[in-house]
Amino acid sequence: MTEADDPTPFRPPRPPGAPPRRRSLDAEVLFRDGPEIEIHHREEIYRLRLTRGGKLILTK
Repeated sequence: MTEADDPTPFRPPRPPGAPPRRRSLDAEVLFRDGPEIEIHHREEIYRLRLTRGGKLILTK
């Protein structure tokens, strides 16, 4: 992956004591290779699927 392909824009460091930022990803970036992605979390695999109607479904 090149810098241009990185979906996370550069952000300057947070000042000490500042609240953590939420990471934001565009669904178009997540699903550019197809309508389903796998999320690996604590020995489990979850599937996030984009429906034809544009809704998201998360299953274990």
